[in-house]
Amino acid sequence: MTVDYKAIILFDGVCNFCNRSVQFIIERDEKAYFHFASLQSEVGQKLVAEFGIPKNINSLVLLENERYFTKSSAALRICSHLDGFWSLFKLFTLVPISLRDFFYDIIAKNRYKWFGKSDACKLPSPEMRKRFLE
Repeated sequence: MTVDYKAIILFDGVCNFCNRSVQFIIERDEKAYFHFASLQSEVGQKLVAEFGIPKNINSLVLLENERYFTKSSAALRICSHLDGFWSLFKLFTLVPISLRDFFYDIIAKNRYKWFGKSDACKLPSPEMRKRFLE
């Protein structure tokens, strides 16, 4: 299943923090560079299999240029495409990945406890729905 989009973000659809992050990205991605699919969706599961991504991934995943990126590398690559000063976050790529991912893992491990969890993915507005692959 090859999808012909510039970049796809796979996210935890039941995570409140992840859903808010997707909304944040959409609001700052005026060129509509990114498309989205929840990891729990059929499309998300097919992309996970196609790219060989570990099934128990505890990270958002960026699919770009036929490669996948996880954790802080994915987040910083996403920021580099956002409008405004967010693109400056790419400077954090100068920080060693082990240190960046250490902090990413703390947030990922505690995201349900700190931000809550939904029983299902939230439905986007009709205008935003065209950015989602499900």
